[in-house]
Amino acid sequence: MYHLKNFSEVEVNNLLEKILEKYDDICKCEKCKLDIKAIALNSLTTKYTVSEKGELYTSALAEINKQETIDVTTAITKAIEIVSTNPKHLVDF
Repeated sequence: MYHLKNFSEVEVNNLLEKILEKYDDICKCEKCKLDIKAIALNSLTTKYTVSEKGELYTSALAEINKQETIDVTTAITKAIEIVSTNPKHLVDF
């Protein structure tokens, strides 16, 4: 069976929690995490891959392209700044 994967989304999912660990003073509720993901993904180029082993292929791409990891980390960091400054929920963290 073939799989369609957005490499940028895979990388955001892989890096988000690790990056969030560095921030003690921001909300990390599900809504804020999804807002961070959405903002980060909207700022990145989509990179779709199709393969019978989609998961393995996107993992291999991550190892090959370190600049992509830097770009994703930068996008997540900027998204965290945006969301933490203006969270879109009524619950305090």
